[in-house]
Amino acid sequence: MMDPKSFKAVAIRSPRGAKLTEIDWADGHKATYPHELLRGYCPCAGCQGHSGEIKFIAPAPHQLEIDRFEGVGRYALQIVWFDGHDTGLYSYKYLRSLCQCAACAGSSEAAAHRPVSRA
Repeated sequence: MMDPKSFKAVAIRSPRGAKLTEIDWADGHKATYPHELLRGYCPCAGCQGHSGEIKFIAPAPHQLEIDRFEGVGRYALQIVWFDGHDTGLYSYKYLRSLCQCAACAGSSEAAAHRPVSRA
C-alpha cells in the first residue's frame, strides 16, 4: 500500500511558457508532467463525458499553457489553462497515477488509479 504522503503535493513548479509541470510529493518523489499529458487526461465531464472511463484526448498546441493552479481543499488541484478551460479537478491520487517515471509505472497501486486507455 502506498504511503498517504504519496498523495500530498508539497511543491509545484510550472514556469510561465513551460510545457512541463514538476511536482514534489511529501514522500520525496519528484514527478514531471508534460502539459500534453495533463490536458489530454483532463478529468472534467466536458472532456471525458459521464462514462467513468478516462481516455486521452489529444490537445491542440494552443491548449497546452497553464495560467495557474488553484488548490481544492487538501486533495486536488484545479488547473486553469490559458484558453479558459478550468473545470478539471485533478485529485492528488489521480495526478500521482499520471506519473510516467519507471518507479511509478511499476507500482501496482498507482496502476489501479491510472487512466484506462490512451487514444
